[in-house]
Amino acid sequence: MIPYGRQHITDDDVAAVEAVLRSDFLTQGPAVPAFEKALADYCGAEHAVAVNSATSALHIACLALGVTEGDTVWTTPNTFVASANCARYCGATVDFVDIDPETFNMCADALAAKLAATDKLPKVVIPVHFSGHSCDMAAIAALAEQYGFKVIEDASHAVGGRYRDQPVGDCTYSDITVFSFHPVKIITSAEGGVALTNDAGLQRKMDRLRSHGVTRNPDDLTNLDEGPWHYEMLELGLNYRMTDMQAALGLSQMQRLDELVARRQVLADRYDALLADLPVIRPGRASNAYSAWHLYCIQIDERQTNLSRRQVFETLRADGIGVNVHYIPVHTQPYYRAQGFNPGDFPVSEAYYKNAITIPLYATMSDEQQDEVVAALKRALGAA
Repeated sequence: MIPYGRQHITDDDVAAVEAVLRSDFLTQGPAVPAFEKALADYCGAEHAVAVNSATSALHIACLALGVTEGDTVWTTPNTFVASANCARYCGATVDFVDIDPETFNMCADALAAKLAATDKLPKVVIPVHFSGHSCDMAAIAALAEQYGFKVIEDASHAVGGRYRDQPVGDCTYSDITVFSFHPVKIITSAEGGVALTNDAGLQRKMDRLRSHGVTRNPDDLTNLDEGPWHYEMLELGLNYRMTDMQAALGLSQMQRLDELVARRQVLADRYDALLADLPVIRPGRASNAYSAWHLYCIQIDERQTNLSRRQVFETLRADGIGVNVHYIPVHTQPYYRAQGFNPGDFPVSEAYYKNAITIPLYATMSDEQQDEVVAALKRALGAA
């Protein structure tokens, strides 16, 4: 089967992890800060805090921004549930903003309209860079300035992407940006995530929160006279630390980040051309963004075919093509329906989901494998 995503592990990656295994530190050693520095330098951000998953990074980002019970956090329905759950972990209420029908990202116009109409403004808005394609962050940042909310970029799909010719993750338009290093993402640390920020106070708070709320930082200690062993727990934190083994793998993978994204770009361009005459809707692109192309998501064009998404999906799976669907709109999940949401609340997200299929895309995918995917899709659509 050709999977929808696949990690790329080289001998250099294996050697980097082996070196940690043979060192004195398996966790909380030199590899984690080295990985953090490499990420911050690459993105042009001041600080990076590496953790054990992007979900953890989203959680500590919300905590660092003071999200708590009684607050409201807005995100998009077209995302994995973690983008909403991170606010619920803090006791906050979640609401959603519908997507742009071309990019499938949070729509800045819909956000503006919802802000103008609400009597309870969000404390934080979490736009999601779906499939690796940046949201219109300048427009969202302008609204944040106007209405006084904070911004967390959920860029879990987008490491290596760019917006307005600057790296996603530079935090020019947000308070915190989060990346994921899950195996199907652009680069991997097996599991892992990072929160980037230009605010030293947020960095120190997230650094504490990932490690039980404990610090040895003299700037944060209340007692400087106890002794060199002294540490203090300043708040109720969590154990979200990344290991040196994970960081070493991520640091090794970073050496190929631009190469991996460039190959995904070639494959996405090739899909655009190969699918042009099929009854599918290809993903749109904003002129101000360079996508990392974590996913390539099409929609079955029901105006041109009588086939359902399920028929096409099951035919492709039976033909050895590991298609997937990203995403079931979060507000339609049973947990969020119990919070008061209903189908029909966010019609653009639901219309996209109704016909969406994610077809395989990963950096080591060959042209021949891509041709095989397209041939199978043609057969499934009766266009072969």
